[in-house]
Amino acid sequence: MKLDRTAFHAGTHEATEIYYAQNQPETLKERLLAAAYLNSVAFGYDMNNPPKMDKTVFSARKHSIK
Repeated sequence: MKLDRTAFHAGTHEATEIYYAQNQPETLKERLLAAAYLNSVAFGYDMNNPPKMDKTVFSARKHSIK
């Protein structure tokens, strides 16, 4: 296999800044919703019904220093 170098080309730094300035969520709430959506897609669960955390894995015991 060979890399098809005609498929992509490097853009200018200025064009990249304009693209990201126009396409970024503005508020913290929008950014958190976007992150939650991406997690639901990546891990394959319904965004409105996320899986519960398995709390049996964690322990709250104090460790004594010997």
